Amino acid sequence: MKSIEWIGGKVRFIDQTTLPTDEVFVETDDLVVFADAIRTLKIRGAPALGIAAAYGVVLGTQHFQPATSQEFYKTLQQAVSVIAQTRPTAKNLFWALERMDSVCRLNIHESVDHIKKALLDEALRIHAEDAQMCSDIGRYGAELVPNPAGILTHCNTGALATGGEGTAQSIITTAFEQGKSISVYADETRPLLQGSRLTAWELQKRGIQVTVIADNAAAVVMTMKKIDLVLVGADRIAANGDTANKVGTYNVAIIAKEHGIPFYVAAPTTTLDRSITEGSQIPIEKRDPKEISEGFGKRTVPEGVTVYCPAFDVTPHSYITAIVTERGILRPPYVESIRLVVQKTSGRT
Repeated sequence: MKSIEWIGGKVRFIDQTTLPTDEVFVETDDLVVFADAIRTLKIRGAPALGIAAAYGVVLGTQHFQPATSQEFYKTLQQAVSVIAQTRPTAKNLFWALERMDSVCRLNIHESVDHIKKALLDEALRIHAEDAQMCSDIGRYGAELVPNPAGILTHCNTGALATGGEGTAQSIITTAFEQGKSISVYADETRPLLQGSRLTAWELQKRGIQVTVIADNAAAVVMTMKKIDLVLVGADRIAANGDTANKVGTYNVAIIAKEHGIPFYVAAPTTTLDRSITEGSQIPIEKRDPKEISEGFGKRTVPEGVTVYCPAFDVTPHSYITAIVTERGILRPPYVESIRLVVQKTSGRT
């Protein structure tokens, strides 16, 4: 399943807000419409946001016919600004925007048509690279999965969130394809239920046994000895290994440590952000309070009551057993292992 793809001058994506009841695909060549889709979580997942950001730059510039490449670059910067304002936490989104900006600057003395082609080629390359990174993450991470295995997940890290099989979920599907007996317990992941709506939907399609649990049932399930490991994704990872992921992840990490259960984070190296030394510096997106007070169209909080709705929380590195990347498995001390893997990938464009 391709959750997002480039088709004939338009981006086609699955509207994740309609799942699991309706499988709706949207096609657009309008940057404003596309940016709103990112903002409203029709497109979501850190790696997918990087792909979407790249395609968004192409959408925002492809119909512009300036007299000079310098004028074209100004339009590109406007498109970058529109996309950058959609989701502040995901490192992949800004990483992709930087790549697209760099391609334009490197080709600034070429014709506008040449620059446009270079931008589309780069966006397609970002998409293809992510698909390969997903495969590699799955291959490395499957080594950590025993047979049989009970796995707890939080949020969604599958094909819907990436350009391939997923990050943490790629580990699950790879282990399953290797013949391991896999049983997944998916946190519903409040308030928008990405676990029950999206993860369960994807795993069911793959024929993998999945049980949805309320977020606050994770400790009970661990007590029942049904969980062998926890697998989650990440939207940004600081230089020391502190990790931002869907709100509620920190809770799960604490519970896992209390029960002696390995807690693994899976993410491509594009999610690593060495410019941020620790998790407290990661910008945390605040969502519309209505996602809690009027979730899915039904009011569940009295009028006038204050609602706090962060999209993410930060799990300190001390709770993380290992970080699985497409370059291998990183282990503590993360300052060193992250530094080394970033150095190895620095030559990759």
